[in-house]
Amino acid sequence: MTATGGQMSGKTVLVTGATNGIGKVAARELVGQGARVHIIGRNAEKTAATAAEIGAASFIVADLSEQADVRRAAQDFRDRAGQLDVLLNNAGGVFQQRQETREGIEMTWALNHLAYFLLTQELLPLLHAAPSARVVSVSSAANATGKMHWDDLEFRHGYRSFAAYSQSKLANILFTRELSRRLAGSRVTANALHPGFVASGFGQNNSRIMSQVLGLVQVFAKTEEQGAQTSVYLASSPLVQGVTGRYFDNEHEAKPSPRALDDAAAARLWAVSEVYVKENLFAGSRVM
Repeated sequence: MTATGGQMSGKTVLVTGATNGIGKVAARELVGQGARVHIIGRNAEKTAATAAEIGAASFIVADLSEQADVRRAAQDFRDRAGQLDVLLNNAGGVFQQRQETREGIEMTWALNHLAYFLLTQELLPLLHAAPSARVVSVSSAANATGKMHWDDLEFRHGYRSFAAYSQSKLANILFTRELSRRLAGSRVTANALHPGFVASGFGQNNSRIMSQVLGLVQVFAKTEEQGAQTSVYLASSPLVQGVTGRYFDNEHEAKPSPRALDDAAAARLWAVSEVYVKENLFAGSRVM
């Protein structure tokens, strides 16, 4: 992928999950287009090294699975940047065994969906203040098999790694649709994307068996540069100026699953997410 010079000159971008894989490549490419790119990563040493390597304007260390850290990171960004033109929600993971955050929320749900939702909410004032702004959220073709388990969103009963992951990727698109609806008439757009199956470190935090399976299929995968293309396109291309509420694959609008087009489900997800982030309820007391 080749950067296009100063296309993003004067723009401020925040990229989550930017220390490896497509997040790192997207951040690097946007720096190459002239943007002031700030990155968020979980590991302090790795995030600092990545920021120096790609020429990021600054870095923030935060575990985005923790809502307290999301809020702290947003405040840190507001204090140091003061403006935001593009928010690229990229951080995510897949977890072979069910895990909970310190706040008592299942890890996939907390990191892959609630972090997108909360960070975007925290930064909306900056996005609204920009002449035009974009929220870009990395989803996945896994939305096609995703189903919202409204009675058990955190898979407390019968946890299945891919079911939890595909639900979260479906949630990314539903969130984008409802966000776009709520932003109608503003200068802020919101779109989601499928990066393709990418040869990166994604999923390597899991069991040996899953790592071996991922290793075998990566021979057919996209490169990280190819996987980052659609993120960069939605963040920077004038061709999508004003386009909102859509889902993209390979730099083209694509059709997600029928469940991802359910606006009633999108509104319901928003309401449920507000409960999670406003009250930050622990597992035993959460009611849906």
